[in-house]
Amino acid sequence: MRIVITNDDGVAAPGIRHLARHAREAGHDVVVAAPHTEVSGAGAALTATVREGRLLYETVTLDGLDGLDGVPAYSVPASPAYIAVLAGLGAFGERPDVLLSGINRGANAGHAILHSGTVGAVLTGAGDGLRGMAVSLDILGEVALNALSSVDDDRRNWPAAATIAVGLLDWLFEAPAGTALNLNVPDRPVEAIAGLRPATLAPFGQVQMTLAEHGSDFVRTALKERGEERIPGSDVALLGEGYATITAVVPPVRHPTLQPPTRWRAD
Repeated sequence: MRIVITNDDGVAAPGIRHLARHAREAGHDVVVAAPHTEVSGAGAALTATVREGRLLYETVTLDGLDGLDGVPAYSVPASPAYIAVLAGLGAFGERPDVLLSGINRGANAGHAILHSGTVGAVLTGAGDGLRGMAVSLDILGEVALNALSSVDDDRRNWPAAATIAVGLLDWLFEAPAGTALNLNVPDRPVEAIAGLRPATLAPFGQVQMTLAEHGSDFVRTALKERGEERIPGSDVALLGEGYATITAVVPPVRHPTLQPPTRWRAD
């Protein structure tokens, strides 16, 4: 099948290289088109840098891993969702059969996926009828938040996430048009993963924003782990138990029961 791979960590991130290599080794026609720099938290934003009405992207070489020779790769000054739209329009060759997004550095879990550029790309593609899967590696299960920056990303278990994601492609290819999956994988070797489980979305996610410093004309924010009780069967709870989790998600839809008013108050 023809696959376009994007992410929100940038085209030079290690996760996208591993995902591309595994998909290529499985015999698929792979193209990488990802943001020039990290744009985490972009959600489904449609943003791009345009000059004189043109979006200028660069052809780049994916290196650092064997098996990537000949994989077309583009560095695009745009958000992942914008790139998903471009892929659906055929900007990077024929319209893909599947859109992959990731492998993200950190789980995208709970209702906080609303803010994820990784998931936002897949949801945007789903709105255009593309089948897609967001893939993320849960790094919080192995290391404390305040030590994340000191960990060598190239030594993480990207191959485990890539192996599971590529193993789901046949199912995804046969799924209805517009199917969007959200896959989270623990940062451990594939043989040490407890299994794959369908999961509900936790009430929020693994982390929350907090004010670290607040002055008269500035704020400084930080992330901290949410201390709430884990709901059994949710993605956050199952990741904590060592399972990879998968959830089918959909773009925003009308609330099924809530009826808004049909009149407004006139004072």
